[in-house]
Amino acid sequence: MKQRVIVLLALGLLAGCQDDIEVAKPAALTLTPEAAGHYCQMTVLEHDGPKAQIHLTGNPFPFWFTQVRDAVAFMHSPEEPKNIAAIYVNDMDRAGNWQEPGFDNWIEAETAWFVIGSTQTGGMGAPETIPFGTEEGAKAFAETRGGHVLRLHDIPVNYVLAPVELPTTAQMSHGRLHEADQ
Repeated sequence: MKQRVIVLLALGLLAGCQDDIEVAKPAALTLTPEAAGHYCQMTVLEHDGPKAQIHLTGNPFPFWFTQVRDAVAFMHSPEEPKNIAAIYVNDMDRAGNWQEPGFDNWIEAETAWFVIGSTQTGGMGAPETIPFGTEEGAKAFAETRGGHVLRLHDIPVNYVLAPVELPTTAQMSHGRLHEADQ
C-alpha cells in the first residue's frame, strides 16, 4: 500500500513538472506549390502579397494563409483553435516584390511591425496587414502607401474580423484591384 502511495505521489510530481517543460517552437516551413490556403483552399502561391503560416501544438503541418490578415483573424476568431505554437509571416523588408513575397523569408509575427489601413490590398483583395522585420521598413511603406504601423497585438480585432466589400470581377480584370508595385 505504501509503495502505491509513493508511486502515485511520484507520478503526480512528474506530471506537475511536465507543465514546466517548454516545448520547442516549430520552425517555419518553406512555402511550396502544394500549400493551400486554410480558408479558401486555393494555392497560396497564386496570390500576390505577404503570406502566413500558423503552427498548432501537436500538428506537424501548418495552416497556410494567402493573406496575413486571415492569419490574424484566425488568431482572434473564437471558432478557431487556441493552441497556437507559432505564427510566421513574410518579412516584406526582404521580399522581392509584392508579387513574389518570398518562400523562406519568414519572421515570427510577434516580432514583426505591421502596416494596416494602407492603399495596398492583399492577395484575396481585402485590406491587408503587411508585415516587416523592421519598424523603419514599415514606416517607409506607410509613408508611400498610407496606413498605420502597429505590432501584432495592437491590430484592432475589427480590422481583421469585420466584413469587407471585395472588388467585383470586372474591377479585378481591369487592373483596378492593385496599385503599382512597391
